Amino acid sequence: MPIDTQPPSSLTRGAMAYVLAGGRGSRLKELTDRRAKPAVYFGGKSRIIDFALSNAVNSGIRRIGVATQYKAHSLIRHLQMGWNFFRPERNEIFDILPASQRISEDRWYLGTADAVTQNMDIINDQRPDHLIILAGDHIYKMDYARVLEQHVNSEADVTIACLDVPRAAATEFGVMKVDTSDRIIEFVEKPADPPAIPGKPKRALASMGIYVFDWPFLAGLLHDDAQDPNSSHDFGKDLIPHVVKNGKAIAHRFADSCVRSGTTAEYWRDVGTIDAFWEANIDLTDFEPELDIYDQNWPIWTYAEITPPAKFIHDETDRRGSAVSSMVSGACIISGAHIDKSLLFTGVHAHSYSRLEHAVVLPYATINRGARVRRAVVDRGVEVPPGLVIGEDPEDDARRFRRTDNGICLVTQAMIDRLEL
Repeated sequence: MPIDTQPPSSLTRGAMAYVLAGGRGSRLKELTDRRAKPAVYFGGKSRIIDFALSNAVNSGIRRIGVATQYKAHSLIRHLQMGWNFFRPERNEIFDILPASQRISEDRWYLGTADAVTQNMDIINDQRPDHLIILAGDHIYKMDYARVLEQHVNSEADVTIACLDVPRAAATEFGVMKVDTSDRIIEFVEKPADPPAIPGKPKRALASMGIYVFDWPFLAGLLHDDAQDPNSSHDFGKDLIPHVVKNGKAIAHRFADSCVRSGTTAEYWRDVGTIDAFWEANIDLTDFEPELDIYDQNWPIWTYAEITPPAKFIHDETDRRGSAVSSMVSGACIISGAHIDKSLLFTGVHAHSYSRLEHAVVLPYATINRGARVRRAVVDRGVEVPPGLVIGEDPEDDARRFRRTDNGICLVTQAMIDRLEL
């Protein structure tokens, strides 16, 4: 049962968070062959979606819906096991909403807006004052209550959370052109020439995929959008540009609601590529990482798997169970292996004379005797054969595994099974 890190205010008590968690995340390649991007592991014991959900709970929001679609079994199972502490008798609700053809028997979710439209009856049952639309596939800590406050105080039709990014990096985002009061006067998806922030010619405001609406207003928008045969039924492509043109859209700066703990950095990551996923996990092993996952004032809730402690065994020359500048999760056994600047998820076994350097190893993988793994992501349950070397020969790596241009290897069991050893 979670502690109320942020007791519900009248605003958060009347709000509902709606998490869009159906995305495939194709840039993560084989990591999303069996799971949706929000279900991908992160940080030793969490899943990516846990960050948006934890932000909601820590902000005081107690009514949450999660829309799932692509290969959702792993995600749904995680939500059922890790997010089952909500109590309806306290006006708390946690709904998992797969694309279930509620409107039409041959219709899955057509776009992000349609993923809400198809569940309007369920949302109406909750009678929320405000709906907070969230993306379930980013890593960050944010107090949504502050976004709600700005939305209400500014009397906006929609409030959009934004990142302050270099203009050169904004071409991959939806970008807002704002006036000096942060009213949005133009919204463009992935522009070649992003509009600059007033007074900051080299910076742009990029959408975080977080939208706050008054629910009655949004319900009307969704109804009209559903009747439009020319719409792609997407927030970024259809609904948001419509509100910017015909209503009042306000930008909310991430700096105003970012949750920090001992650092001035504004931490937000899209871990949607193998390189970005590897880097964000390895960054957690830094002496003072930019993302503080140890902050008990803003905990990251997840499925708390019951495991024994990690164990380190053997103390001989070249056969010493040890880890330096690394994170090692429960049920790991480091048996005469050396771990350096690596992150090991639950249940990883590293056998004698093996070595891991700058490696991200997902749950229940096994690194057998004498194997060496460097600058790699090892998928769940993979068994690395004895003596196999990964991450030292670029040509061998590219032939055997998925190797990025930056030299990071993704290793799956199917790739191991194809090897001729």
